[in-house]
Amino acid sequence: MPDFPIRKTMIFVEDIHHDGGPVAKLPRRRAAIVAVVANPYAGAYVEDLAPGMEALKPLGLMMTDRLIEAMGGIEGIDGYGKAAMAGEAGELEHSALWHVPGGYSMRERLGEAKAIVPSSMKVGGPGTRIDIPLGHINAAYVRSHFDAMEVGLPDAPKAGELMFALAMSRGGRVHDRMGGLAVADVKGLDGLR
Repeated sequence: MPDFPIRKTMIFVEDIHHDGGPVAKLPRRRAAIVAVVANPYAGAYVEDLAPGMEALKPLGLMMTDRLIEAMGGIEGIDGYGKAAMAGEAGELEHSALWHVPGGYSMRERLGEAKAIVPSSMKVGGPGTRIDIPLGHINAAYVRSHFDAMEVGLPDAPKAGELMFALAMSRGGRVHDRMGGLAVADVKGLDGLR
């Protein structure tokens, strides 16, 4: 089983009170957590990467639990997303290792989450930033929750590292007014509407 020792983690939290319009009755909270780990696949082509997904499941659960704590608890969390970045000695497919451990960990802990967890991946060096796409946890068509949270670390990922990220939000964009499926109209049957 491949090993992914953690070098560091960091949590980002922001409360959005307004975006140039009226002050929201309740600020919108977005939070993200990143973990920088060693990439056991860096520098070589490995055909079977699937064991890495299994090995990363505990990291996904730990990061999810810490992120829920940073959000102030599970109550009202209705948006999520994930991202991963491979350092320069890695390949894009190494960041795809995060699909199952990152996404399924959040869906497990958030309970009735039906929608696919939006995701982004890239390869980059230290200081490269990545956008974590956000979407509603039960219905992908809820436009008010289309968003992204940018994260990055000045010293990561190094060439032989991976940087994994999770993000959650509470509420839609502060001044959303683009129509579409309203949160109150979500049926949550198929993850789309």
